Amino acid sequence: MDDAVLEVENLTRRFGPVVANDQVSLRVRAGDVVGLLGHNGAGKTTLVSQIVGLLRPDAGSIRVAGADAVADPAGARRRVALQAQAQAPLDGLTPRAAIEIAGRLRGMSRADARAAARALADELDIGEWLDRRATPGGGLSGGVRRLTAFAMAAVAPVPLVVLDEPTNDVDAARRRRLWDAVRRLGDAGAGVLLVTHNVVEAERVVDELVVLDRGRVVAAGSPGRLRGTGVGDGPGDGTGDGGLRLELSLSPGGADPSAPPAQAPVPSPAACGPVGGCC
Repeated sequence: MDDAVLEVENLTRRFGPVVANDQVSLRVRAGDVVGLLGHNGAGKTTLVSQIVGLLRPDAGSIRVAGADAVADPAGARRRVALQAQAQAPLDGLTPRAAIEIAGRLRGMSRADARAAARALADELDIGEWLDRRATPGGGLSGGVRRLTAFAMAAVAPVPLVVLDEPTNDVDAARRRRLWDAVRRLGDAGAGVLLVTHNVVEAERVVDELVVLDRGRVVAAGSPGRLRGTGVGDGPGDGTGDGGLRLELSLSPGGADPSAPPAQAPVPSPAACGPVGGCC
């Protein structure tokens, strides 16, 4: 595919007798956000490590924006920005400095890197911590460190952005901002590979989902297709177009919505029929 910024074909990686990736194939096109889902140990981070050249596959191929990541891992790394699952080592730096350094390493001018850092801080709502220095075990919360690491990956335009569990430790309000920023990266033309467990939140920003199970791709497609929309036997079966899903977000310590009411509700006059009788 001419617009693919990531092409993985029949990728296999073993650790002794354990097959971490078993003939994995996937594509990410420019402008698309692809979610990579799977249980712990499904092989997601192993796959990411090979894409960015930290691990060499036993078989298969990886191309990042035309570069062969197996034969030329350094060339592939120049075309991809990674937010790793582990926290970025920020101790001794402020978020502003860390983001600007990441931009400068990507070839941005000092002025452009400074402006991009400020814009990302505003977008993610971390401005009040922008000049607070991270210290070992303190200075910045885990959520601010995670958002700073995302900004470091997003500060400069690159063909491919890989985000490995970017919302870990991030509060609900700023998670929404982060998801909006992920979607913006795709809309701006980058291909985004998003590794996440947060399916419900990520669903609104991804164009395609790829599901790994024990190292193999077991499903791939749009969120709607993987939910079964339009594929079931008909209305009311929970999988067809007539399926309905209700999601509730409850406050800790609040009332149990499944508990029976203390007394039967009394219908209002507006709910009664034209002759005054209620159904």
